[in-house]
Amino acid sequence: MTTEYTLTPELRIKLKDPFGSLIQGAPVETMTKMKELLETEKPPKIISVGDIVSLNLHKHCLHPQLTIIDNVSLRDHAIPQEDVVEKTVYVNNPQGTITREAILAVKEALERNEHTHIVVKGEEDLLTLIAVLYAPENAFVVYGQPYSGIVVVKVTSEKKAQAQEFLNAMKVSKS
Repeated sequence: MTTEYTLTPELRIKLKDPFGSLIQGAPVETMTKMKELLETEKPPKIISVGDIVSLNLHKHCLHPQLTIIDNVSLRDHAIPQEDVVEKTVYVNNPQGTITREAILAVKEALERNEHTHIVVKGEEDLLTLIAVLYAPENAFVVYGQPYSGIVVVKVTSEKKAQAQEFLNAMKVSKS
């Protein structure tokens, strides 16, 4: 396992702000709004990052093509996997880092048209940046905003550039 990027304390603060559009509310409200958004926008792919948001998307039949989870919510509650998927990939990605194996898993999953779960040993949050970087234009990357709702990132060239800026601001491995 090779660490490519490590989160800095300054960037940790910046990344607490939503990276896309915040949809506030309880899961029933956010999923209703999400369904409306999907009907209007018709994104080519939906990528979910995080256990609770992924679980809620599946429960409301809004199945992401790629789900990135760690089977933990808010660092301490195990979340059971409920859905049958075409492919499950396991990667190591310690908290506050992005590993090469996680980057490759996200990139490869987005190149396929299989419903894939990437199960992370460690932490999946920062993989939102990798998903935005490699997702096709107009795809939706969705993640949970704790105690607020969900964030929907519509992938554009501007969002890809912003994701790359965040990655450039991290400590980069010299391997």
